[in-house]
Amino acid sequence: MNSHNRPTNLSFTRRDFLKSTALAVGATTFGVPLLVRGKNLNSKLNIAAIGVGGKGSSDINCCSSENIVALCDTDKDHCEGQLEKYPSAEYFQDYRKMFDKLHKSIDAVTVSTPDHFHAIATSAALHHGKHVYCQKPLTQTIWEAREIRALARRKKVVTQMGNQGSSADGLRRAVECVQSGLIGQVREVYVWSNRPIWPQGIGRPEGADIIPATLDWNQWIGPAPMRPYKKGVYHSFNWRGWQDFGTGALGDMACHTVNMPFRALELGYPTEIEAASSGMNGETYPLSSKIRFEFPARQLALSHRDLEPVTLWWFDGGKPDPKGRGGHDGSNKPPQEITADVKALLGEVPGSGCLLIGDKGKVFSPDDYGSRFFVKLTGEAEFITADSHAAVSSIPQIIPRNAFKGDADLRHHLEWLAAIKDNKPETCYSRFDVTAYLTEIMLLGIVALKTDKKLEWDGPRMKAKNVPAAAQFVKRTNRNGWSL
Repeated sequence: MNSHNRPTNLSFTRRDFLKSTALAVGATTFGVPLLVRGKNLNSKLNIAAIGVGGKGSSDINCCSSENIVALCDTDKDHCEGQLEKYPSAEYFQDYRKMFDKLHKSIDAVTVSTPDHFHAIATSAALHHGKHVYCQKPLTQTIWEAREIRALARRKKVVTQMGNQGSSADGLRRAVECVQSGLIGQVREVYVWSNRPIWPQGIGRPEGADIIPATLDWNQWIGPAPMRPYKKGVYHSFNWRGWQDFGTGALGDMACHTVNMPFRALELGYPTEIEAASSGMNGETYPLSSKIRFEFPARQLALSHRDLEPVTLWWFDGGKPDPKGRGGHDGSNKPPQEITADVKALLGEVPGSGCLLIGDKGKVFSPDDYGSRFFVKLTGEAEFITADSHAAVSSIPQIIPRNAFKGDADLRHHLEWLAAIKDNKPETCYSRFDVTAYLTEIMLLGIVALKTDKKLEWDGPRMKAKNVPAAAQFVKRTNRNGWSL
């Protein structure tokens, strides 16, 4: 789509973030009660989907209570099942043609494309004034995240990023517990992932294969540099490991696994980021990486409790193993002395986890979404599930809960749909005001991987003060014709 040459204030301070997160705590409990008060109780929204296969399939199904009016995907063969399931929906390969024809008939849009296309599709929907549900990570670059957040604010639409663990009671309860001071001052956070589960640490294959008749390859490439089509190498799943299209293990999972400590500790911009990896080759992300984020002292928005600086460690992948899923052994985890209590609890250190270490105890979540967590206070012999811990039971509930039924993914979508009908953007726990911030922070790890240097970061200005070369990774140069 055409570029919009306009001045934009892209500075996003921690004060902005605190205002956004405070809204979540002060909002009325949402879900069915809001719909009862809403004037659109018996109406249905007209939903269009950009990206229909893969995760797009479940995103559409989670909105099936509404009118699915358009399905847009670059590969018609990839979405035949959904075309059959929603026969009244009109099919498009090009989202621009979809908006040209149906923009007046569309209320809201889901975006479930590869990462490099998130900002392009989302910005188009926002420019048309549509409510947007976009998969994580919200964007592929830091600059895009800042732009999308600002655009969503100007358009005053209802937004939600697809880190569905946010809808779970457990994650919100963990945030309340940590912010209450249950485990004291938290100075260390360890997060690890079993990703990648796709090829990484490999070079680009030679040659080209015949492009399937059902696939618009130019449209699939979008803002990225053009390259030959190779069957099964990029489309439809392995794009996650390629630097031009995905965001690797960090981009795939950090918006899930870092979500709880990000919210609980109200992490603003880090001041220093440093990454080590098995090696970047200019094409794919590494087979393993270890990234350190340093966050400064800050103050909780509601209680005004002062918080000490925090070091957050991220681990993914492992040593090369041809038999392992993703080509690694999953061994890249925190040191054994850090995870000893976790191993005692579960018998092993799981493939993914999140561990917060405070001066009065620890909080540990063993799943990707933070929906279940354990507590171990100083002097206690072992971790105890939060539901059974006496100290947890006395902590008041201050964060509204998602009142919908179903799994976390469905509830996350229903929260968005209800907020649209009730015109209450603030009741979406993962609205862009908050999750663009989370996305920026996590994408800084990718910038550190690509520069292979310690970054001294100026968050409001999106600038590495000591590494000018980082700027090329903060804002991508898009292919002609594919500007936001």
